[in-house]
Amino acid sequence: MLKIDDLQVHLDADAGLVRAIDGMRLTLARGQTFALVGESGCGKSMTALALMRLLPDNGRIAAGRLDLDGQDLFDLSEARMRDVRGGRIGMIFQEPGTSLNPVMKVGAQIVEAIEAHTPLRGEAARRKAVDWLRRVGIPEPERRVDEYPFRLSGGQKQRIMIAMTLAAEPDYLIADEPTTALDVTIQAQILALLKDLQRERGLGLLLITHDLGVVSGMAHQVALMYAGQIVEVAPAADFFAAPRHPYARLLLRALPDADRRGEPLAAIPGTVPPLWQVFDGCRFAPRCDQAMVHCGATRPLLADLPEQPPGHEVRCLLYTDRREALPRPAAQPADATMASPRAAAEGRLLLEVKDLRVRYPMSRGLFGGARRYFDAVDGVSYSIEAGRTLALVGESGCGKTTSGKAIVQLLRRVAVIEGQALLHPPMAGVGRGGTAAADMARDLFHLDGDALREARRQVQIIFQDPYASLNPRLRVQEVLEEGLLALRPELDGPARIALLHDLIDQVGLRRDALARFPHEFSGGQRQRIAIARALAVEPRLIVCDEPTSALDVSVQAQILNLLRELQRSRGLSYLFITHNIGVVEYIADEVAVMQAGRIVEAGRCDAVLGSPTQAYTRTLLAAVPRVERQAG
Repeated sequence: MLKIDDLQVHLDADAGLVRAIDGMRLTLARGQTFALVGESGCGKSMTALALMRLLPDNGRIAAGRLDLDGQDLFDLSEARMRDVRGGRIGMIFQEPGTSLNPVMKVGAQIVEAIEAHTPLRGEAARRKAVDWLRRVGIPEPERRVDEYPFRLSGGQKQRIMIAMTLAAEPDYLIADEPTTALDVTIQAQILALLKDLQRERGLGLLLITHDLGVVSGMAHQVALMYAGQIVEVAPAADFFAAPRHPYARLLLRALPDADRRGEPLAAIPGTVPPLWQVFDGCRFAPRCDQAMVHCGATRPLLADLPEQPPGHEVRCLLYTDRREALPRPAAQPADATMASPRAAAEGRLLLEVKDLRVRYPMSRGLFGGARRYFDAVDGVSYSIEAGRTLALVGESGCGKTTSGKAIVQLLRRVAVIEGQALLHPPMAGVGRGGTAAADMARDLFHLDGDALREARRQVQIIFQDPYASLNPRLRVQEVLEEGLLALRPELDGPARIALLHDLIDQVGLRRDALARFPHEFSGGQRQRIAIARALAVEPRLIVCDEPTSALDVSVQAQILNLLRELQRSRGLSYLFITHNIGVVEYIADEVAVMQAGRIVEAGRCDAVLGSPTQAYTRTLLAAVPRVERQAG
């Protein structure tokens, strides 16, 4: 077994001493999966780095023991620890783009790991590398083994990282968000491979993830972390059937699915507190819906639940020292009599995409002319009505994001775009699907000058990675003002500032956020800034490109609630690009399933997802990991 006892990790920061891990203990057995879940900033990834002794320069292990077969790994020299890394304990890092050497072919990197930790050498090691590429789902592995990382997609790089780690045949594997960048079918393939390895080799797996569906299908034990501490640990079946900690209950209620359609998700207010502060009581108390008067001054201990079998432990005073609950303000019911801009807008056609083709040049002739093209999108047609949401779903590389970028005019200089994208004026297309004013519609692919600027104002995009799409050198106010200066020049300075204050309020941030830089915010907060930037020019349609894929469950619930409320209050339309079927069930009105650049099935969300007619759609749905609804 791999045993962690009283692990404490400290980081030296400008704000003070950060207690990233505070007294962790857990046991990982061979052949078992132990899932570590929780919000960003709770200490999950720092736990993984501590176990591998790969802490940043400002970090140190302040106390604790890591026992592997009777040997405390924290006492080993660095030379001996290098033999343990990879050979005994492997790790799949969360960001493969920074974990792979950009100047080495991927095959050479896998061979390097094989030769370092197994007896294989030379051609035998290369054959094993090709075999592992095949096992993790890399197409044409004999050719891809000689590719450089920059030529691979994010999902393919993640699979390369998984192959490189597993090829060294470790006894234990630490997997930090191993499937975040993968679509559901490849994710199912990777998870099935890990299960097979557990049966064949007794692999012990520490799975770090925010995907509770994956945890439900993989884990034997679950530990929930919050602010550097484990707050609940239990067998997986008990955790999902009857979670005890208020934080665990709220997380499960925040999961989007068809049953919660039409109602707000249980978003947890606030964020994980900074870990440089000294805590006098329960760390979750300020966000807890069951907090008692003494929770802020009494530190709860992780202890077995009374009248429960040993092994289900909870850190909560509700079970050890129950007293009077804090008064909570009553929720104000929504005013059902208020006119909804979404309801008023529905039924009017907003966008018609006809026979869209996006072709990338793959090679050029002697004098610069393109000779060969790759059809990323091949004859796609769909329509979006005002106030409604169309979801585009499918595997990575099927053309979802390319289709969205083509509509917002981001591919004009890099690809050949054919077909039409007709944007109707506000009163066009009276009647569901009607085209009475089709002659007034403008084709987005043939606009220039002032007409193009007006179209950009009406169609905006929220990118998948808010950090990469926000200029790190600009403050939030400057980021938001860029669009206003370009597309709403009629606004003077005071009007812009007033609008920015309203936007920041609407997306749930404090106004002092305007003076800060993007790196000072969490992932969920940066995504709110990206939403505010799209809203600033008052668009009618927003292309949402995987806006929640990298977010924790609670932050995802906040963003989905925000998008849903903005649609209700502003009558917005969304083209929602995602591979998260639960999100589609919750937010989409219509859905289109894409495969290899084409739409293979489309229709109402409940019809397509409830009774799919195409084999590809059924395969996608079968690969989706599900969480059973909690009891009560």
